[in-house]
Amino acid sequence: MARSLDGLIMAPVADQAAGQVGTHTRFAYHEKDGEIWAEYAGGDIVRGHLVGTRKGDRLDFRYVQLGRDGTTSSGHCVSTVVELPDGRVRLAETWEWESRPGSGTSVVEQVTEHAR
Repeated sequence: MARSLDGLIMAPVADQAAGQVGTHTRFAYHEKDGEIWAEYAGGDIVRGHLVGTRKGDRLDFRYVQLGRDGTTSSGHCVSTVVELPDGRVRLAETWEWESRPGSGTSVVEQVTEHAR
């Protein structure tokens, strides 16, 4: 199993559609005893939260967010945790909106101190 996500700052490697997370969004992850949660904000997102579980290298969580346009959205995501050769963590995500149509894949990676 890859190392703990607790205390890691993560960011998407590419922008999604407008009103969604993007390269300016930062996720602050927490992990304890198989539980994961994070707060996120930046870009088109004013505030977001995710909560779920981790079993091995698989995350399963729900997310809810407030966009800069005043809309709220929620969805479900399953991610695979991968440790990169340089020691950073990557999450390969498959997500789907539950509050509106749409689904997709994305990648978020650990942000190093100088890239925050």
